[in-house]
Amino acid sequence: MSNTTPKLPIYLDHAATTPCDPRVVQAMLPYFTEMFGNPGSRNHSFGWAAEDAVTKARQRVADLIGADSKEIIFTSGSTESNNLAIKGAANMYAKKPAGQSNRGHIISVIHEHKAVLDPCKRLEKEGFDVTLIDPKADGTVTREMIEAVIRDDTILVTVMWANNEIGTFNEIPQIGELCHDKGIIFHTDATQWVGKMPTNVKTDNVDLLSLSGHKMYGPKGVGALYVRRRRPRVRIIALQEGGGQERGFRAGTANVTGIVGLGKACELCAQDMDSERERLLKLRTKLETMVTDALDVTQINGHPTKRLAHLTNISFGFVEGESLMMALKEIAMSSGSACTSASLEPSYVLKALGVGDDLAHSSLRISMGRWTTEEQIDYAGEKIIEAVNKLRDLSPLYDMHNEGIDITKIEWAAH
Repeated sequence: MSNTTPKLPIYLDHAATTPCDPRVVQAMLPYFTEMFGNPGSRNHSFGWAAEDAVTKARQRVADLIGADSKEIIFTSGSTESNNLAIKGAANMYAKKPAGQSNRGHIISVIHEHKAVLDPCKRLEKEGFDVTLIDPKADGTVTREMIEAVIRDDTILVTVMWANNEIGTFNEIPQIGELCHDKGIIFHTDATQWVGKMPTNVKTDNVDLLSLSGHKMYGPKGVGALYVRRRRPRVRIIALQEGGGQERGFRAGTANVTGIVGLGKACELCAQDMDSERERLLKLRTKLETMVTDALDVTQINGHPTKRLAHLTNISFGFVEGESLMMALKEIAMSSGSACTSASLEPSYVLKALGVGDDLAHSSLRISMGRWTTEEQIDYAGEKIIEAVNKLRDLSPLYDMHNEGIDITKIEWAAH
């Protein structure tokens, strides 16, 4: 264990966003000032240079996920990709026209990201029937669980590849195979998965896949949607019209600088994926072992092995999560997903796993990245242990727990 203090603050919130890799920034820079053309301008060299850059980036994104470059639609990020995939597919394959009830059945999972759940809620208001299933207690979703709720009118299944709060991943290839057997369109939000785990949309039986640049050391404000072209050919209805860009799926002048950055980020992820995953798994294991060896009433949430290497979600009994984060100001972590952490409600993801409000309120999501060091993990682990012990010293409930009193059986008097 290192005796030196690493440079502070330490960033351990890579599931929320990642820093832009300097090599990505370098690739983008010329397209701000020198090669600033519009790829839609096809009658001069500035437009041709921009179009060429977009074409190369599209191929790099496709290569990372085993797709054809013609199947990649550039968007502003995974939220837009999810909306385009879910609403676009639902309306394309609807059983009845708009304005009627029971336009088709959609299946998703209760602990999906809000960028999937909210479009599903919108479609429910528009006449679609939506079933949200509960994950297993370890956070996973299996083929059998989806098969149990499929109906004759099911038109779309959307299941995330890896969960953004607990890192557990689901049986995506098997669920996709089931959907193909039944003639149902299958979408996966792969925001946390792509760039960190091997992906092949063809053999993994995926029809629609969402990804985002800023989760894999690319810029914010750019992402992509994969739309399968063969066996089956998937069609979606555009949400945005006005120029026919992106094969008519997404109108608007291409964000050339962002797209170049996304392409470079995908190329870099593909180069070092296996070695980086192995390195991060060692760091995650070290941190989890440090914390669980030193502290009782502590649990790691999610599946023990079917989990992303760089992410851990730990609950600390008898500690309030916000107080713990305030005590650890020099370490950037999260008490939930970045999109919902402003809320003081306990994590809906952890509650979906059956974690009680007390533990759900006392959880930290810690996610490591490309520049996380062992020295930083040593420091973070020591500081977390120190902070938890200090807060527990102030907790009468923890004293009662140590005295062997079952707190769940106490009847509190009302005043």
